[in-house]
Amino acid sequence: MTSIHAFWLAGRQTTGETTLDVTSPWDGRLVGKAAVPTDAQVEEAVAAAYAVRDEFAATPAHVRAAALSHVSNRLVERTEEIAQLISAENGKPIKWARGEVGRAVSVFRFAAEEARRFNGGEAQRLDTDAGGQGRLALTRRFPKGVVLGIAPFNFPLNLCAHKIAPAIAVGAPIILKPAPATPLSGLLIGELLAETELPAGSWSVLPVANDKMPALVQDERMPVISFTGSDKVGYAIMDSVPRKHCTLELGGNGAAVVLDDFSSDEDLDWAASRIATFSNYQGGQSCISVQRVIADASVYDRLVPRVVKAVEAQVTGDPSDPATEVGPLVNEDAAKRVESWVDEAVNAGAKLLAGGKRDGAAYAPTVLADVPADVTIACEEVFGPVLTLKKVDGEAEAFAAVNDSKYGLQAGVFTHDLQTAFRAHRDLEVGGVVIGDAPSYRADQMPYGGVKQSGVGREGVAFAMDDYTYERVMVLTGLAL
Repeated sequence: MTSIHAFWLAGRQTTGETTLDVTSPWDGRLVGKAAVPTDAQVEEAVAAAYAVRDEFAATPAHVRAAALSHVSNRLVERTEEIAQLISAENGKPIKWARGEVGRAVSVFRFAAEEARRFNGGEAQRLDTDAGGQGRLALTRRFPKGVVLGIAPFNFPLNLCAHKIAPAIAVGAPIILKPAPATPLSGLLIGELLAETELPAGSWSVLPVANDKMPALVQDERMPVISFTGSDKVGYAIMDSVPRKHCTLELGGNGAAVVLDDFSSDEDLDWAASRIATFSNYQGGQSCISVQRVIADASVYDRLVPRVVKAVEAQVTGDPSDPATEVGPLVNEDAAKRVESWVDEAVNAGAKLLAGGKRDGAAYAPTVLADVPADVTIACEEVFGPVLTLKKVDGEAEAFAAVNDSKYGLQAGVFTHDLQTAFRAHRDLEVGGVVIGDAPSYRADQMPYGGVKQSGVGREGVAFAMDDYTYERVMVLTGLAL
């Protein structure tokens, strides 16, 4: 009999009236059942978070830091167990699942460190004008209020961590809604938080159905929303609550640019290897996976066979096998969508150089060349193991091709030239530029987010902490400065 994974309501474990089946994308087996809260239980969690907001904001920094450190340490202790859980519910190859646990360990550790540094205050002399003589301004940051964190399925542990950890670090209560397809990893974070001394009500993990999300979004007791997911849903949320603070981490159409100076055999082998790995490493289900390869004409013909060979060498199959590099997509419908986009491109004249086959929820790593500009896969985020190849003449044309997208999350530029790197940083309309590597690099302490349709705001622990708080100034009068 499969056990039921209880949810966390105001810091305590409980169940509702119904459950949600969590199944493996790889073989369809039942991984577990997640208890689903009733409307009354959701209301109880939100009311508790709202009621404790002042108490939590005043919690000593060492208490919050100790709780975050505890979660980080416990993740280390349970790494293999948690990685197996991620792999089972998400279909992520175990090698990448272990890496995800390691990243979540770092997120909670970074948050513990930032909690100890946070809110030291900034003093500003005001006697720079005569009217400010004897006055000093002290600026500190305070939580905006309860945070509603809405996490996606593709990183079911680490992206939950990126919602929860910064909120705890600043003393903001949080209601976390994990993705219905992958709720078990988020519920496990609740298990670790329950071992700490955080105030009751300061956090809840509620696997509510997506159709219940609009009511949560509209609730005025949660003035901050942190959402990771599709641009369609993200901007619908923002449009529905224009007076709330929304951080939106949305889609991408990641481009890897290979310029003419990156031309040695060693250079091209490296570029091809990184492109192949990071167009496929989460089954392509990463907002910063490589979807577009834009190569200078001088290196294109030498790069293409290397990319195809490296893509075809990707090991696909059972995600529990340590050798597997590419597992299934989150479900068969996702794979069918990718299949339809590839078929559309091929029927419109694109050349299929590798892959192009579906088996249930699995889609073979795929390479397309000569893709017409107006087909879906050229314009939208594929969120699957597919990359397209484009030949350009020179840096200016390459950078224009990167910018010719409604998305702007991250881009990778393979170059050795420092001036080119700075021009890329200046000219590319993205939130992050990675030099000498694919666009898929993310360090969890750096600012992460996009422009255009890729979202607003930034994650990365310290930057999310800023998003969850606001500046409040105090003016001291009559001081001998």
